[in-house]
This record gives sequence, C-alpha cells and structure tokens, in this order.
Amino acid sequence: MRVLLDHEACQGHGRCYDLAPAVFGADDGGFAVLLFPGDVPLELEARARTAALNCPEDALTAVE
Repeated sequence: MRVLLDHEACQGHGRCYDLAPAVFGADDGGFAVLLFPGDVPLELEARARTAALNCPEDALTAVE
C-alpha cells in the first residue's frame, strides 16, 4: 500500500501525524510529509489508512 499526499490540499491540521507518527511527519510549517515515499510497511498500513480517513481536507489517499 502507498499513501498519496496532495500538498496543495493539506492545511496542516496534524491529524495524520498524530494518528500515525511512524508514517507521517511535519515540515517546518506544520504541513504533512510522508516518511515512506514508497510502500508503507505492512505493520503500519492500518494506521496509515486511519490517518487518511481522518484527514479533514482529504489530502491523503491510501492506494493498494
């Protein structure tokens, strides 16, 4: 599974890195960054999906 991040849609709410800090981080402005540019490790997929589903701006998409 991969996570796609729409940088233009991200408003820096931080839910992604609060819910899945091993998958997402924050840049200096508080906007999301992906810690895995490729496939998310299997053991972190559930957390990555939860974070994507909880993004208020729909800036994250989990792709199989």
